[in-house]
Amino acid sequence: MTIQPASTSLTQTAAMDVTKNDPFRTALPEFRAPVVGDYLTDAFQRTVLFLDLLRRRGNEQEEMTSRPMATVLRFDHEILISGRSLPKPINFSLSRIVPPEGTVIDPRKRPVVVVDPRAGQGPGIGGFKAQSEIGDALAAGHAVYFIGFAAKPEPGQQFLDIVEGQVTFFEHVVALHPDAPRPFAIGNCQAGYQTLMVAMLRPDLFGPCMMAGSPMSYWQGVHGKNPIRYSGGMLGGSWLTAMTSDLGNGLFDGTWLILNFDNLNPANWLWGKQYQVYANIDTETKRFMEFERWWGDFIQLNGCEIQFLVDQLFIGDKLTRNELKSSDGKTFDIRNVTSPIIVLTSKGDNISPPQQTLGWILDLYKDVDDIRATGRTIVYCLNDKVGHLAIFVSAKIGAKEDEEMVRLMDVVDCLPPGLYEMVIAPRPSGTVEVEFTTGDWLTRFEMRTLDDIRALGRNSEADDRAFATAARVSEITHSCYRTFAQPFIRAMSNAPMADAARQLNPLRMSYTMFADSNPWMKAIAPLAEQAQAERKPVDSSNPLAIAEKQLSDQITTALNAYRDVRDRLTEQFFYAFYGSPVVQAAVGANSGDKPRDLPGTTPEILERRAEAAKSYAEKLKTGGYDQALIRSVLYVALSERVLDERVAAALNAARQQLLHVTLEHYKEIVRNQFAVLLLERDRAIDPLPILIPAGRAVELLRQVKSIVSDALTPGEKQRLDRLEQVLAAAPPAQISTSASPTPQKAGEPLVAT
Repeated sequence: MTIQPASTSLTQTAAMDVTKNDPFRTALPEFRAPVVGDYLTDAFQRTVLFLDLLRRRGNEQEEMTSRPMATVLRFDHEILISGRSLPKPINFSLSRIVPPEGTVIDPRKRPVVVVDPRAGQGPGIGGFKAQSEIGDALAAGHAVYFIGFAAKPEPGQQFLDIVEGQVTFFEHVVALHPDAPRPFAIGNCQAGYQTLMVAMLRPDLFGPCMMAGSPMSYWQGVHGKNPIRYSGGMLGGSWLTAMTSDLGNGLFDGTWLILNFDNLNPANWLWGKQYQVYANIDTETKRFMEFERWWGDFIQLNGCEIQFLVDQLFIGDKLTRNELKSSDGKTFDIRNVTSPIIVLTSKGDNISPPQQTLGWILDLYKDVDDIRATGRTIVYCLNDKVGHLAIFVSAKIGAKEDEEMVRLMDVVDCLPPGLYEMVIAPRPSGTVEVEFTTGDWLTRFEMRTLDDIRALGRNSEADDRAFATAARVSEITHSCYRTFAQPFIRAMSNAPMADAARQLNPLRMSYTMFADSNPWMKAIAPLAEQAQAERKPVDSSNPLAIAEKQLSDQITTALNAYRDVRDRLTEQFFYAFYGSPVVQAAVGANSGDKPRDLPGTTPEILERRAEAAKSYAEKLKTGGYDQALIRSVLYVALSERVLDERVAAALNAARQQLLHVTLEHYKEIVRNQFAVLLLERDRAIDPLPILIPAGRAVELLRQVKSIVSDALTPGEKQRLDRLEQVLAAAPPAQISTSASPTPQKAGEPLVAT
């Protein structure tokens, strides 16, 4: 459908009449009839095409939500275990990803298990695109497994049933790969802390665990940002969660969680997302439909599930204080996880900011030596700008952070105990790829302290007391609701009423009202076909198109201003009310104790740590060639407190080619030698001549030089020179004082040292 422009003569006459004697003529665009006509034609066509896009979105949403287990996974998969078969049935399942044609899987490589978040939408976001967590793992030759879930929970299903049930899933994956290292587990958002809780119960089933955008320390944040952490207090506690579940006949509609996320950015939710597609209807349709296919795949949770999460985690913040227990009484303690923990987080994430994804480290450890004393390895990768969803949806993240995590998972598993930041930088142009370094990125692991985590932002003691007060108020209001209101609401609630309320949910209606089930939308499809056939996009220089863009920018600015004022007032009210001494006294939250402190320890634990430190000191002069090699490489490589991927990967290759020891034994050697270096520093290499079998000092030096980079830093060169001096002083026929009764030979199995 097109609009014919008026004649040129009429246009010129009208323009002369309008602008005659007009002092502002030069400041106004010349709105000729063709300009107006072209814009109106384009605007009408875009409107029809946009309505048709919403129609197709609504149809797809209705089709997706009608299936018991819809998923946006683009990869074929087969279900191995259904959670419905477990002693405590759950709506989760373990699937094997079927490799695409031409993909070669190496059975010797560690399997990868991707767990998707259950935070309002259905599963599949971890394999939403070819360049994703699943796609990168398949491309690297790893067998991949996926833990997804159905749209509706099993009757009586509780959150801890899911955690404990997934132990069976990981047991099955380990049994399928008896000759491979333990699985690399990836948990996105909510699935991050859920998967880590599984690892707390059975650390023996896990290799490295990666949490992508997963909050762990829920009170943390900085003033002026992260307003979602105030939601529990502003709603008066978790009683509203309970009432919503009761009105849903025992089920909680996941759309309420999505609305919470949307409400963080009203400019994008109410205007920006729609306008971007409307303004670019010819190019944005595919991207919009792919994302909305997942965003509109709404699910439900049992009321008891969401109540546990809100009471114990989001408001109570009990996970990192070791106040949660499994059904058989085991305490959930992150310090139980023996494999490396990897955290992928972003400063641009306003849902799970770095203060919440990394704050648990400060909750559990007093300093980095405390981390090392327990033999734990923690690695975090900090993005500067991407938002929450982009952490596990964006193709850019898939091409950078995800790809590097998958490529270097075995390297991370062999890092010495401590805290590291994984820094990923583009490979400089003209750089020649060498052994152990491939791809477009160069990665290094920089040693960090807890002060680096504190620098990202941390609650003050007064802030924590305000959140503790909000948690106490929540307990009181929830108790009052259960006693006085819940019996009446449950008596009135029934399945038909709950279904009707779900259908009338504003977010669900924003999809269904445009679907073909609405008779008013029947005429849109043929109109869209005609508009597409006669499509005439307006030129971007059209004055009315420019004015449209400016109006859109003004609407966005106004909504952003509203958001900023709302968030500022929310924060001020939260601290004014819950930080009030009167309110704190009224609910018993004004005791002299700190609202948050490090978990307690026992004399037995302290004694074991002292014995470990003593044993490390004794290892200074014990060991053999393998221990000497690892100590020498770490001594040189860590001179700048940075371990680049080439050195780490070369160490791992040396284990496979030279040392002939198992991965677990190798990690033990690395931990021990790293501890010796921390305790003795420069003195640690002085005993090397007595560790090396006769005549092998030159061989060791040659291997060290082949492992560390040729482009040495001044500090590395200085340490390498000193190492050479120490080894040169070794007698030519020096006999090793290894713990073994005979000198150790290359390739000879080692005993634990």
